[in-house]
Order: sequence, then C-alpha cells, then structure tokens
Amino acid sequence: MTTDVRAAYRRCEEITWSQARNFSYGIRLLPPAKRHALAAVYAFARRIDDIGDGTLPAREKLALLEDARGGLSALLAGRADHGDEVLVALADAAARFDIPLAAFGELIDGCAADVRGVSYATFDDLLHYCRCVAGSIGRLSLGVFGTSDPRRAVPLADSLGVALQLTNILRDIREDYQNGRVYLPAEDFERFGCALGTDPAAEPGRGRLAALVEFEADRARTWYATGLKLMPLLDRRSAASAGAMAGIYYRLLENIAASPAAVLTRRMSLSGREKAAAAWPASPPPSR
Repeated sequence: MTTDVRAAYRRCEEITWSQARNFSYGIRLLPPAKRHALAAVYAFARRIDDIGDGTLPAREKLALLEDARGGLSALLAGRADHGDEVLVALADAAARFDIPLAAFGELIDGCAADVRGVSYATFDDLLHYCRCVAGSIGRLSLGVFGTSDPRRAVPLADSLGVALQLTNILRDIREDYQNGRVYLPAEDFERFGCALGTDPAAEPGRGRLAALVEFEADRARTWYATGLKLMPLLDRRSAASAGAMAGIYYRLLENIAASPAAVLTRRMSLSGREKAAAAWPASPPPSR
C-alpha cells in the first residue's frame, strides 16, 4: 500500500469516526483491511448524503449529485481522481474486495428523490426508496464482509438495510416534516385516519399518529427478522460488525415502539452507554 493510499484511508477513517455515530461501533470490530475498506464506503456514501441534506438550493444539490455520479463513473472505468482521497481509498478497496460500486448510483438516485421532495403513496413506493438509500449500503457492506453464499446473502443484506432505514424514518418523523419531507406512505396515513400538521405533537389526531408509528415499527421488525438471517453467512468478525450496527438500530426501534408518541415531540436517540450495550458484545436482536 503506497503512502498516498494510506493517507486516503486515514482521511476516510477520520470522516467515519467523526460522523458515523452508530456505524462506527460495528466498523471498529473488523480487521484492518476490512475496516479501511468499509470506512471508504462510508465516506463516499456520507458525501452523497451530505449533498442531499445540505442547505444549497435544489438545483445546485442536483448538480453536485451528478458530479458525484460522474466521479463514480470514472471510478468504475478505472479513472479515479487521484486528488480525491475518498475516491483513491475507494478504488483501492474495490481492488481488494468484491464491492458492487454501481450500488452507489442507487444511493444517488435516492438522494435526488429527497431533493425533489418525492413523497410515497404506497409502501411499495417507499420500499423502492429504502432499497436505494439503505439496501444499497447493505450490499456495498456485504462486498467488504464477504460471504459463503452470495446468492442468498445479497437480498438479506438489502433487507437489513431496509430495516435500518425504516428505523431512521420513524426516528426523524418530526425533523423531516419540518424540512418538508414525509416518508411514510399516504395509504398508511389514510388507514389510520391521521395526517402530519405544522406541529405533529399538537395534532388532534395525535393518538392515531402514535398508532401509525407503532404499526410501522412492527413492520420494521419483520425486515430485521429477514435481514438478520444474513449473520450465519458471514465470518465471525463480519457478523459481529453487522450485528453491532443492527443491534443499535433495533434497540432504537424498540424504544420508539415502546413510546410511539415521543417521536412526534423530539428526535429519539440512544446514549453512548445504550449504544455500547446494544453493540458490545456484538449480538444481533432476536429474530421473530
């Protein structure tokens, strides 16, 4: 490994340790080569997410997302920008592991949908979005972990990503609404006879909104139950890493399910101690 590549990996790890507040617990459990590679995956994914979540006008965000797509295309063609440390590290990681780099294109598509303010009529519509922004990360991570049975493992990694994204959506209901985004399907609001208003916590139908959150939490549990079937298909340390990440998000989901009205008033999170307990020793949540 050249000095430039080492420096590139160090930069990716700096990004990961400072910004991957939940994923870093699992990434640190990997052996060095896999840890470096997954940090590179995270750093490029974070770049894409930060564009979508930033404060620039929509037109500029979409242009920057296309720039990221151009960098990805160059990477896939073997022409990574040597002045971009994240792409240098990602190119080296892809040479060492079977990482499906094209999946980043799906992440870009999902972030572009966020920028355009796309909403979702049905759960199938939302599922497509979840697979773009989180199933893609599951598949990219699986490329680093490696597996004894890719045919079975790929859809399971995708499902685990969907579970984590559904948890994110429930956690961020209030914040997303204030930013003009509603992810939960319109058909589910109709089913429970409720809607989000200026202040979700003050809605007359708050009880029905809480029931909707509880329903979506139970739906997310079914995706965890499927996704966690991935664990026996990974080596011990990769399973520990994935299990730590899943454990943290599953603990958060259970907290949301226990107090579904709370997400209407604030963004729920775990303390550092709670995260450590859920991630270490790394044990996945129970299957159903």
